[in-house]
Amino acid sequence: MKPLKLGLLAACGLALASCTVGPKYVKPPVPSTPAYKEPPPDSLKETKDWKHAHPGDATLRAKWWEIFGDPQLNALEEQIDPSNQTLKMYAARFREARAAIRFNRASEFPTISTAPGITSLRNSAHRPNFPASVATGATSDFVLPFDLSYEVDLWGRIRRTVTAAKEEAQATDADLETASLSLHAELAMDYFELRSADAQQKLLDDTVDAYTKALQLTTNRYQGGVAPKSDVAQARTQLDSTRVQATDMGVQRAQFEHAIAILIGKPPAAFSIAPQPLKVEPPTIPVGVPSQLLERRPDIASSERRMAEANEQIGIAQAAFYPSIVISASGGFEGSSILNWFDWPSRFWAVGPSMLQTLFDAGRRRAASEETVANYDANVANYRQTTLTAFQQVEDNLAALRILEDEAQQQRDATSSAQETLQLFTNRYKGGVDTYLQVVTAQTTSLTNERNDVDILRRRMDASVLLIKAIGGGWNVTNLPSLNALR
Repeated sequence: MKPLKLGLLAACGLALASCTVGPKYVKPPVPSTPAYKEPPPDSLKETKDWKHAHPGDATLRAKWWEIFGDPQLNALEEQIDPSNQTLKMYAARFREARAAIRFNRASEFPTISTAPGITSLRNSAHRPNFPASVATGATSDFVLPFDLSYEVDLWGRIRRTVTAAKEEAQATDADLETASLSLHAELAMDYFELRSADAQQKLLDDTVDAYTKALQLTTNRYQGGVAPKSDVAQARTQLDSTRVQATDMGVQRAQFEHAIAILIGKPPAAFSIAPQPLKVEPPTIPVGVPSQLLERRPDIASSERRMAEANEQIGIAQAAFYPSIVISASGGFEGSSILNWFDWPSRFWAVGPSMLQTLFDAGRRRAASEETVANYDANVANYRQTTLTAFQQVEDNLAALRILEDEAQQQRDATSSAQETLQLFTNRYKGGVDTYLQVVTAQTTSLTNERNDVDILRRRMDASVLLIKAIGGGWNVTNLPSLNALR
């Protein structure tokens, strides 16, 4: 009968140990639509990569920047992961979160400690109510104790604490991916801004050359008595103004070059990029559908994991209303000298369970429980807001790409017309039909339109990078470490 009783007690213990108080986590729904409101630009509609509202859409690769086909951009992007200090900070936080898992898992096992000691004692002969004859001798005590303490996880408090630590580690890993995506996107945007500045610089330098020739022509006409001196003044003013714009462009380029240096972990003084005007066109970007966005954004995954962690905290707070049971045991050897310290009669031991139940705490546990519920509700709201913001970012950049694509074509037409107008007025001025003021006006209009051409291309490239960032780059929620893999 004794083995049967022990088996029944063990079965009851296991049943109690499997009990977990608190709510079971269920991912809350978020507002969503079957398709995006903003239609894609024509360049995406005309390719097989754009399949409207089909879950099987193609996705970006992890190294999404390769889609732009720029070898120098690829080389710069590869330097972020090993060199960027902000990314290293997030990586360290992830290691910290993993260490916290091991710290909390230690509570699932008994704690064993020892405190060996050797003492020698002589009582005072003047001790009150103590015979002086007894106090003449000294005694020694040699102790080698071992203490064991184990909390039985009846209500799942320890298990929920470990699970919460794992979910925090998952969230921290998603934070690392969010930081990586942001840094890679920031570098790509700075790179295209720098290349745009190079294109503007080349345009202004070429314009300065053209205006220099125009000034020489006007000067020759003035010296020949064909043109008034005011034409020379206008030509020189136009040239000097354009030189100022060309010089000022160097400030922007230097700032973007310095920003890129910091992103790849180098001091600006040790880094430079040779000028190369921006000429590429925005690439085809497989966007997918709104339902996929929830699985492709690391910031959404981070919010969702912290929401699950907050749910565990509710269970942990509720477990405080139930008694905790601790099994304690101690044993070891105690002798009067080193000669009999480890003799078998010197052994001692004690074992037994104890229960701790708070009877009155003036509402502290209830307040802690309400606090965890409020924290969970806040995390749910943050999760939904993060999702809505993600939808907005995709819609914004889809609209930007579509509108800027149309605007780019309109701007090309306007630039062509401005250049034709400039050529006509220049010819008419040479023929003595128009004043030089007409040429100056046409020059200003032509330069403005050419600069707009470059600026619209820059904005299209920036919108492409922001759209890639908005859909999560090449990341997927399956890249998160699983709960079982986290130890």
